Amino acid sequence: MQKDRTGTLYVVATPIGNLQDITLRAIEVLKTVDRIAAEDTRHAAPLLKHYSIAKPMFSLHEFNEREQLKLVLEYLAQGESIALISDAGTPLISDPGFPLLREAKACGVKVVPIPGPCAAIAALSAAGLPTDRFTFEGFLPAKSEARRHRLNTLLHETRTMIFYEAPHRLLSTLEALRDVFGAERKATVARELTKIHESVLTNHLQNLLDRYTAHPLEQRGEVVIVVQGCDEEMSETKEVIPEEVLDILLEVLPVKQAAALASKITGQRKNVLYEMALAKKK
Repeated sequence: MQKDRTGTLYVVATPIGNLQDITLRAIEVLKTVDRIAAEDTRHAAPLLKHYSIAKPMFSLHEFNEREQLKLVLEYLAQGESIALISDAGTPLISDPGFPLLREAKACGVKVVPIPGPCAAIAALSAAGLPTDRFTFEGFLPAKSEARRHRLNTLLHETRTMIFYEAPHRLLSTLEALRDVFGAERKATVARELTKIHESVLTNHLQNLLDRYTAHPLEQRGEVVIVVQGCDEEMSETKEVIPEEVLDILLEVLPVKQAAALASKITGQRKNVLYEMALAKKK
């Protein structure tokens, strides 16, 4: 027998490591909803067991999210309440959930946020870098060329920047950050937040790269990288965009000469512009 009103979709933040970081309200919601939509039911099971939560659970991840939309909306239409959780932290923050939230809102479903842990905010709070204005950039592209291109679009960003990164790409990303933003730009690498081997190191990008290159074991674990923004005065004086200058020079000069001249004009590193020029020629 169907219920006479539409159910509620709860967006529930869960611990990013330490199970004690869950909120009392989150526990209460997880215990009272009709079903739980989890990014990975196997990953969610230990958390739910720890807090004696026994509710029907189904998976909703990046590979099945669009197919599961209809099922979730049917449950909600029948008056059931559903809690959406990710593997760790706040759902939708570089995690699945956006298509579901968009459709739920379009259907008039009540969506209730249950705030709690978020790796990006946790890293920012402990970084020792400016926090009054910041931008969350999520994961950078996996391919080096696309990664550097994305970073070049942030060259004059004055706000503190927050990135997520996979452990096996930590060194290559630190190298790209150094090449684009400069070796002296300050940054923080926060690893394994709230876990046993948690570390939060703030230093110049070159020093961070040297540190993690020399300590392979410290490259493991979930990583958040926080990078200080460009100095506002420098941002205002550098009105030229390196890529635009490079495009003009490539019309009349070979790749190597165009990259070298663009570097002198813009102040951007020559090797970054050379790689960009090669990609454009291809």
